[in-house]
Amino acid sequence: MEPIRVLIVDDHTLFRSGIKLLLERQTGFEVVGEASDGLEGVKRAKQLKPDVVLLDLHMPVTSGLVAIPLLREEVPTTEIIMLTVSEDADDLLEALRAGARGYLLKNIETEFLLDAIRRAAAGESVMSSQMTAKLADAMRTPQTIVNNAHPEKLTPREREIILQLASGASNKEIARKLDLAESTVKIHVQGILRKLNLASRVQAAVYAVEHGFVTEQAKVPPKAN
Repeated sequence: MEPIRVLIVDDHTLFRSGIKLLLERQTGFEVVGEASDGLEGVKRAKQLKPDVVLLDLHMPVTSGLVAIPLLREEVPTTEIIMLTVSEDADDLLEALRAGARGYLLKNIETEFLLDAIRRAAAGESVMSSQMTAKLADAMRTPQTIVNNAHPEKLTPREREIILQLASGASNKEIARKLDLAESTVKIHVQGILRKLNLASRVQAAVYAVEHGFVTEQAKVPPKAN
């Protein structure tokens, strides 16, 4: 399997060096370049065509938020993960709306970062657990309320899967827990997104928490073997 090619965009040289060293010590990752601001990051991404860009939020010259739509336009096959210290819900929403695949805080554990990069490269959305509640709060505002959702149309299996999404599980993890093929899980996830009129699994996870799926599941007795 080819390594995941990563571009690191951050204005702190020491932080970039630390992330680069961390990834280079792991199997399956290749740091193809670095940049110190958003504009330079876009230029480097056009040249290098990385699989994933780790993008800081607040940088001189061009911020990460400004760089996201430029990256989406110039290198549409590259996935973008915000890697930042900002826990501001507005920053989170703006980054996701602009096209970021994930939003991670810089205090995350090493294994979480590595797994997030893998999942983003595979087209999955990723987020630090601290930000999920903030996204749920933000979605309660009139600007972000989901319209035309039909939660009553979810099948029992889809309800099981949306509960797993709320816990942050990947398709592979869901497949293992529910004894399903990963391809079957992907089909169910797409069905959930369609029925709830959602754009991503991150939104589905927040929806599950916000609409009581987790509490509802806790009330259901375990199935008999």
